[in-house]
Amino acid sequence: MKHEDVVAEALRRASDTKALEFGVGAIARTGELFLKLFPVSPAVIIADKNTWEAAGKDVYESLSKAGIPQREPYIFEDEHFYAEWSFLERVEAFLAEDDAIAVAVGSGVINDLTKLASHHLGRRYVIVGTAASMDGYTAFGASITKDGNKQTFSCRAPYGMIFDPQIAAAAPKDLAASGYADLIAKVPAAADWMIADALGEEKIDEFAYSLLHNDLMDALSCPAEVFQGDVQATAKLAYGLIMSGFAMQAIQSSRPASGTEHQFSHCWDMEGLSYPDGTHVSHGFKVGIGTIVSTLELEFLLKKDIANIDVDALVANWKSWPEVEAEIREICKDKPGHMARCLEETKAKYPDRKELRSQLTILKECWADLSEKIRNKIISSEQVYENLKAVGAPYEPEMICVTREHLKETFSFIPFMRSRFTNIDLLYRLGYLEEFTQTLFGKGGRWEVE
Repeated sequence: MKHEDVVAEALRRASDTKALEFGVGAIARTGELFLKLFPVSPAVIIADKNTWEAAGKDVYESLSKAGIPQREPYIFEDEHFYAEWSFLERVEAFLAEDDAIAVAVGSGVINDLTKLASHHLGRRYVIVGTAASMDGYTAFGASITKDGNKQTFSCRAPYGMIFDPQIAAAAPKDLAASGYADLIAKVPAAADWMIADALGEEKIDEFAYSLLHNDLMDALSCPAEVFQGDVQATAKLAYGLIMSGFAMQAIQSSRPASGTEHQFSHCWDMEGLSYPDGTHVSHGFKVGIGTIVSTLELEFLLKKDIANIDVDALVANWKSWPEVEAEIREICKDKPGHMARCLEETKAKYPDRKELRSQLTILKECWADLSEKIRNKIISSEQVYENLKAVGAPYEPEMICVTREHLKETFSFIPFMRSRFTNIDLLYRLGYLEEFTQTLFGKGGRWEVE
């Protein structure tokens, strides 16, 4: 299926986004796209100093040539701004002054702020992406920090999107590196979805799955070229990220793009993980480290003789909910925010012994076929490591200011952080969690902690 046909079908299935201009020179068509979507509305650009220079001026010119009335653009002058509630309030107050439709020019922060502000005002918006930095351009929801806690707020995806890979290829290298790390995470996330589907936890949506995965390996094939700013390699990466957003939009769920690996990011979001200068660690960089761990988990499971597990023994040893609750309270005793989340999320997915027996019996019966599918899908943990290194993304936890002790503590929270069924739930329910923890942090482990 040709890319243009895939895009047409993605737009047809999308709940919110109805137009996409993608390719070198696409910004010149911003005015045309805007008129198609908003034939009688004025426009206003939301950008920062860098994105205004990179693309904002050209967007303004395209809108002007199309005869679209424009307000003076809103340009963030702040050296350090991020997707935080006070910045959201500033954008929302600015947009509330009239009925202009926002044209966001930027990447993750600008997109999320404009997306949620427009939603609060009952409006749609357009995004002009300036970097291949994440898959949220075409996804519903916005990740905003409020009261010190990063949260995903429900809101509609953009009505239209413009993306020029030539502009993205010239963006700072860490942006594409973050986007690449976010995209390679879809590989273990797919395996997690296979597991959930096989056990009757969450059925695979074939359209959403194919939309993301048909060209995924091609999009991930050139990490060094992405680092070098190659336009074609950046275009492949950006296309993969945009399709990821469409896959999530199509089924109104992040399941196609998020598995165990994203739980590390959720955990560190709650902790406000930052570099020494106060700059927040990007979503992709956090997810990249999580992807290495998640892939190691899958490799560990593939080495186990799961087709011959003792279901009776596992069921007999299964902890009651009060025992699990006590375990969570002990693990999270110094982090009340984590504790509240873990208790709620784990309760939602906790199976009683009858349910566990059913799951484990199904697992035994389907493991031969399921394990082969997983083996054929995943990239080895060493290759993930090398690809992250080649693209300029962090490949060791210390590179995002996470010590090995901190990573070990984070890992202890992961089985409880989210109700979504992923490979960490298999490790827990099969009684392998302690053994796997040793392979990561024990003597001679991947990240040995003394």
